[in-house]
Amino acid sequence: MCSFAIDGFNVTDMINKLFAIMFLMALIACENNVEEVKKVATNNNYPIETGKDVEINYTDSGFTKALVKAPLLERYANENKNYTEMRKGIDVTFLTKSGSIESFLKAKYAIRYDREKKMIAKNDVVVLNINGDTLRTEELTWDETKQRVYSQKFVKITTKSEIIMGDGFESDVSFKNPKIFKIRGIVSTK
Repeated sequence: MCSFAIDGFNVTDMINKLFAIMFLMALIACENNVEEVKKVATNNNYPIETGKDVEINYTDSGFTKALVKAPLLERYANENKNYTEMRKGIDVTFLTKSGSIESFLKAKYAIRYDREKKMIAKNDVVVLNINGDTLRTEELTWDETKQRVYSQKFVKITTKSEIIMGDGFESDVSFKNPKIFKIRGIVSTK
């Protein structure tokens, strides 16, 4: 190793001592509070699984009942709740037992509560059935067990002959015979 001196001072020794002091200061500064470490280790705000461009097949008794696509899927689990969050949107295709398409659902956000088998879609929710009827709302719940979709929010349903607006609705996942609650108005499109 090369060493040099300026006016009687050994510069190399001074640099080595400076690095040693900086290293000791860094060690002293890196102290972990045990309680803080426990909080971070048990924090349930982090997903246990994350997937990008995910496709899920929901089945019942061997039949695919829904195909779900999400650009981002994050699954969370703790002793109180298990849920899956799709913060970047969701596309769902509902199928009959024979595999033909019944309806489509699209939303900018969705969360599925795994134990309850319910999914809540939010933000620009659109449902379209094979007849071309369209439902628009800001929030919709899909009850997987009962195979029902419903909302308590404002809904607008557009068919080939009319536009119906109301507060709340319920339907099967095929969205063929929706029941609209608290109808605000009906407009004929013919």
